[in-house]
Amino acid sequence: MEKKRVLYVSQEINPYTGETSMGDVANLLPQKTQENGKDIRIFLPRFGTINERRHQLHEVIRLSGMNLIIDDFDHQLIIKVASIQKLRLQVYFIDNEEYFPSRQMFHDLEDNFMSNNDERMIFYCKGVIETVRKLGWAPDIIHCQGWFASLVPMYIKKLYAQEPLFDNVKVIYSVFETSFDGVLSNSLTEKLLFEKLEESDVSGIQQSNINNLHKFAIDYADAVVQASANIDKRILSHIKSSGKPFMEYPGAEDYIDAYQDFYGQFIDQDDEIAEEEPEKLALTEN
Repeated sequence: MEKKRVLYVSQEINPYTGETSMGDVANLLPQKTQENGKDIRIFLPRFGTINERRHQLHEVIRLSGMNLIIDDFDHQLIIKVASIQKLRLQVYFIDNEEYFPSRQMFHDLEDNFMSNNDERMIFYCKGVIETVRKLGWAPDIIHCQGWFASLVPMYIKKLYAQEPLFDNVKVIYSVFETSFDGVLSNSLTEKLLFEKLEESDVSGIQQSNINNLHKFAIDYADAVVQASANIDKRILSHIKSSGKPFMEYPGAEDYIDAYQDFYGQFIDQDDEIAEEEPEKLALTEN
């Protein structure tokens, strides 16, 4: 039987983005998922704070070269890859010289929140999906971690709704307590509408603050994870009122096993059905 496939779209991953709680989860969770017999792919923005020489990033020529249209302008998509050797994990990086300049993550060199973080988020989320399409790799689960991946659920459900590669995928969104002040921009929805989207598809983020981005991702996701102990009570209420499968914060210990159990309700059932089908077929033939 073919392995189930899990795609991780992360905002942070240790060791590339430093030691954070999100980075720890994004490092350990794919490792455990792989050990449990799943096929995985991991994506991360190639932030300018990442030391390419130290982490031995190199460009994947066969995947690079696409142009993504953001706000009616073409931007070159560059794909790089590196390995976390001791974990035997390979990470794909979404890169573009304009969007991911040297020594910068979300703030510029004067420590101001970057004015184009909205376009950078669009570029990252679309870049992941387009790269997966080019790979021809159909995931069973897409697990989005962090607000920088918050557009992926909408893209999968709306812009790529007719893409056969994503026919049976389930999208999980993890809410972490990482945040930013104010809004990403006053024109995020206008930039998204350059795609084949309707205003109603993106109305939830006309005011693109952190809570609205979380709510937007939750509304389009199939399931939600509370990935930090302390998240905004309004977000927690929104999750619970959605009625979607929800994993509450599992604690600081043994949380990786909790994630594996949560995945099980989406993919292990498929395995059980597949195992039962031969018996059902035999009974029909008799």
